[in-house]
Amino acid sequence: MTQLTAHFSLEELTHTDHRELDNTPTTAEHCIIDGKEVIVNAYENLPRLAAFLEQVKVVLGGKAIFVNSGFRSHAVNTAVGSKDTSDHRRGCAADIRVDGMTPDQVTRAIIASDLPYQQVIREFDRWTHVAITTNEGDTPKKSKLIIDKAGTRPFA
Repeated sequence: MTQLTAHFSLEELTHTDHRELDNTPTTAEHCIIDGKEVIVNAYENLPRLAAFLEQVKVVLGGKAIFVNSGFRSHAVNTAVGSKDTSDHRRGCAADIRVDGMTPDQVTRAIIASDLPYQQVIREFDRWTHVAITTNEGDTPKKSKLIIDKAGTRPFA
């Protein structure tokens, strides 16, 4: 196992239930950002994502964080019905569940913190999507959303 941080491994952040598909991150992922195709080093972003999840863990009082989905290759991203604009494609996002907390509680705790999140989304009241900036040092947008059957809207 390749530990990226004390609590998160490369294998955990690249796990997929679509085992028939290659989900190996590379240093040259073709992604779409602001309508333009760019090449991103997803492999390099995953340690930053793991470090961010360690910060989330602290904000949540040390509770266990379970990663449903982290990095997604083009094939895996397509299989789950997501777009190439997804932060998952860049190794910059994780969908998480937290032991003993609802997705709403997790989302509110992250929003209330001073963590440098790019985006936090309460998705379908089943998990929380967290994302970091694509490039280290960029100012995070701190976007807060809800996605569910009613659609996408700001988190209130």
